[in-house]
Order: sequence, then C-alpha cells, then structure tokens
Amino acid sequence: MLNQKPGVPVSFDKVQKSYGAVRVLEELNLQVEPGEFLVLLGASGSGKTTALRILSGLETATEGRVRIGDRDVTDVLPKYRDISMVFQSYALYPHKTVGENIGFPLKVRKVNPVEREVAVREAAAQVQLDQLLHRYPRELSGGQRQRVALARAIIRRPSVFLMDEPLSNLDAKLRGHMRAELKHMQQSLGITTIYVTHDQIEAMTLAHRVAILEKGVLQQLDAPAKIYNDPANLFVAQFIGSPPMNIVKGSLEGSNFLVQDTKLAVPMKGKVEKAVLGVRPEDCTITTAAKGSLKGTVYTTELIGDHTLVTMKIANDFLTVKASKDYVAHSGEVVGVTFAKGQLFVFDSSDGKRIR
Repeated sequence: MLNQKPGVPVSFDKVQKSYGAVRVLEELNLQVEPGEFLVLLGASGSGKTTALRILSGLETATEGRVRIGDRDVTDVLPKYRDISMVFQSYALYPHKTVGENIGFPLKVRKVNPVEREVAVREAAAQVQLDQLLHRYPRELSGGQRQRVALARAIIRRPSVFLMDEPLSNLDAKLRGHMRAELKHMQQSLGITTIYVTHDQIEAMTLAHRVAILEKGVLQQLDAPAKIYNDPANLFVAQFIGSPPMNIVKGSLEGSNFLVQDTKLAVPMKGKVEKAVLGVRPEDCTITTAAKGSLKGTVYTTELIGDHTLVTMKIANDFLTVKASKDYVAHSGEVVGVTFAKGQLFVFDSSDGKRIR
C-alpha cells in the first residue's frame, strides 16, 4: 500500500479569467481547508470548470494567485503541482490494459513491480474493477472506463484530487454507489478534494462545503445544510432543492407579505415593492381554503412513492407542496396552504438579495 499524505490547504486569491472582453471568472477568493471535500457547483457556463483548470495549471489566470499548501503554483507547470485530475472524458491509453492504465503513474515514478501490482489491485477493488484488469478500454462500458480513470487518480495519492464531473457517465444505481465510495475513500485518505459538478445531489451528499458559482461569481460558500436552510440569495434558494424552492410574487410592507389581497405575516421587516416569497415544498401543508394562509387551485398531483407532489396555482404563480402518499385531490379543486413557522424567506426581485 502506498503511503497516505496529509491534506493540504488550497487557496484562490482574487483569481480572474477573461477571454478577450468576456469575463468568465470574477474575482474568486476561496480557501479550501486541509483534507476538505469542497464541491464547486453551478450550471454550465458558471465558471466552475475554469476555476478547476486554473488550479490544475491547464488554464492560466488573467489575474490573481493560486496556492497549494505553502507553495504559490500560479506559474508552475501542471506536472509539478502534485495533483491528480479526473476528467469527464476518460483520457485512457487505448493500447494499455485496465491494470496498466491504473498503474501507469507508478510506473512513471519507477515504483517496483511487486508494490505496483498490490497498489493496482487495491485501487481497482475500490472501484469494482478487480475482475477486469486484463481488459482493454475498448472492451469496457463508459461507466467502467470512468472507474478506471478514478482508480488511476486514487493510486497516485496526490496532495490534491481534482475531479470534473467524474460520475456523469455512470447509470443512476452505480452513481449512487460511487458517491458512497468516493466519500468513504476521501475520508479514509484525507486528501484535499475539489470536485466540480452541476448535480446538486452530488454536491449535497459529498461535500463538507459547497461553493455555488453563477456567471463567474461566487454566490455562497457553506456547508450543504446551511446552503439549503439559509440561502444567501434568490439564485441559491432556487438552484438548491428538488423540487426547487417555491416563489410567489408580491410586496413586503413592514412585517407583512402582500399577495392576492392577503396579508401574510413574515419573520422579517422592510418595504420592498417588488418582492418574492420563498418557501420549500416540505414546509407547506395542504388544508381547506378557509384555513389556509393562502388559497389556490390544484393544478396537478404526482405520486412519487413515499410522498405526493401537489402543484397549486396561486394567482399567476405555481406552488408545489410535498403531501402524504395517500393525498388525493382533483384538478381545479380550491384548497388552502399553510406554512411551517420560521420557514418563509423574502427576496428583493430586482437584485435577488435576501431580506433578513
């Protein structure tokens, strides 16, 4: 078995990236703790992969500095950064077997063949490939090839793992298993890991902290539970959660939110003419129209398995409620909805800022 390395810190210090007049990464300040599993989360074009490529040395920052441990690596070649990167594409050697692909980093380091063989089998077993070591990449499925790439990264025991959507080509069942394996592996190795994804489930289940990017700007950096329960702005509130947070348009007058001629008491105070009310589906409860804080009509119901999603129409907005699996309602039926105490959010619709 190869020796483990202690986790090292990673930092982005005022890092920017532009392509001509197009700014793809704004001033990014980000400190990753030693041994932390940090997920960069965002939609396509948010700047997350650019940040990862700058850290790896595959892209050059327009401005700012990057550090790994106590070294400034901004101008250091990728091969001298002591990182291991797993791409969305497999980047395997087609003429080498699975075992040779996995063991190649150790062969380059001139690790003796016996120790190399042990390390290859150990890494292959971690990703369920120990029975396929003699096959070639062309004989593998896409998911198997991605696992070869993961094993090749694992075997190096670098200072930092960089992962760019490594599970995106796996089927749903294997993706769930690999999430558990990745989390266990990272915890047992203690290697600082920076992981890029657009999949919020991966982010919420894997990360110690999540950094949410949008249009090159860091929106929020926090633990998954904190991001879900205490979103910094409207973008984060709607980006995290499945189904996403409900949004109802109205206005804030003092400590009342006004919508459809109804005053709804909220736990914040201000005056915002164009505001939006946010509430999670699980914090809503269907009741009779007379008892509801707001009322609307049933638009559709969907039995998911352990719960039913009820979509209501309130004025021109749709609101989704997580109801019991036994809940039955008919389209067009007038119902009310109540909200869990303290679980209402209000945002300024002009700039998305949270009203606290």
